[in-house]
Amino acid sequence: MSYIIRLDDAAPRMHHFRWNKMEAILRKFYIHPLIGIIPDVQDKDLIVYEENKDFWQKMREWQNSGFAHLALHGYQHVYHTTSGGINPVNQRSEFAGVSLDTQIKMLKKGYEKLLIEGITVDTFFAPSHTFDDNTIKALKEVTPIRIISDTVANDVYVKNDITFVPQQSGKCRALPFKVTTFCYHPNEMTPVDFIQLENFLIKHGKEFVDFSSVIKARPYGKLDKAIHEMYFYRKRRRLKRG
Repeated sequence: MSYIIRLDDAAPRMHHFRWNKMEAILRKFYIHPLIGIIPDVQDKDLIVYEENKDFWQKMREWQNSGFAHLALHGYQHVYHTTSGGINPVNQRSEFAGVSLDTQIKMLKKGYEKLLIEGITVDTFFAPSHTFDDNTIKALKEVTPIRIISDTVANDVYVKNDITFVPQQSGKCRALPFKVTTFCYHPNEMTPVDFIQLENFLIKHGKEFVDFSSVIKARPYGKLDKAIHEMYFYRKRRRLKRG
């Protein structure tokens, strides 16, 4: 059983106090997170934060020091459709339902922006976890990225020449999966969220691993499919109950 922490929405405009607090907690427990960078943030809920002129330098330092595994987190973090795509955790997307040509342009611009800033990434995850087959095609066409952090499964698996590292929970809790990714949005975290995270790390900190250590060539299995189907069955039932 291995745990991973993923942090979404790193950008020049973010809640720097909360991000600094998250960094301090993770360093305290020697945990190296997966961090998603928005290359050209235009989300109205994110651009309200004060701009940090040193953001890109900090990202380079985090990557070069080995503190974090950096990833491409969409392009502008702006939703264009109400599609859930092939991982319908939410019914909104920057990518799912968007034409292949447009996705190619977005991903090319996003990946090149990171390169300009001196950051090379091998991993992608979309805003709100939603993407489609065209997203995968676009990634293959204009980037060397072959890893996606998302989908619900028991373990890391390879499908359509992409390695998927499953992401099953929005907070730390004991789960039975072989590999579990906990996804946090530091911009939105409350004092209670930080306390709960630290309490979990006190008990389970040694079960966390570096993102790159879980990458492997493993086929998608029956247990993965069963977990995926059960997760979305329960989600649909909750939505019907309102």
